[in-house]
Amino acid sequence: MIDKEFAEHFASDWIDAWNSHDLDRILSHYSEQFEMFSPAIIQIAGEPSGTLKGKNAVGAYWAKALQLIPDLQFELLSILIGVNSITLYYKGARSRLTAEVFHFGLDHQVLCAHAYYAV
Repeated sequence: MIDKEFAEHFASDWIDAWNSHDLDRILSHYSEQFEMFSPAIIQIAGEPSGTLKGKNAVGAYWAKALQLIPDLQFELLSILIGVNSITLYYKGARSRLTAEVFHFGLDHQVLCAHAYYAV
């Protein structure tokens, strides 16, 4: 079960990691078997399924994204807690409203994440 303290710590550290553009720090939140689902994967990675599997594949995708958007900054708006998940609602790239759902393993590493963007 995810508690409020863990959710707030994860959200703060995750946002800070992205805003520092420190890829190793960003990736430290994720398991080696991590899976990412995002419409941006289609655009940036050219993967038509919108899915990447494995920390290395996702890391390469994020490295490319950080190069494409060198002034990337996230602004946390809200944290929602599930049973073994957290949803972060934030302003993402180019101030686009984003909701990202993180599903955690027993070790509190992210196993998979789904990103959703406002239209």
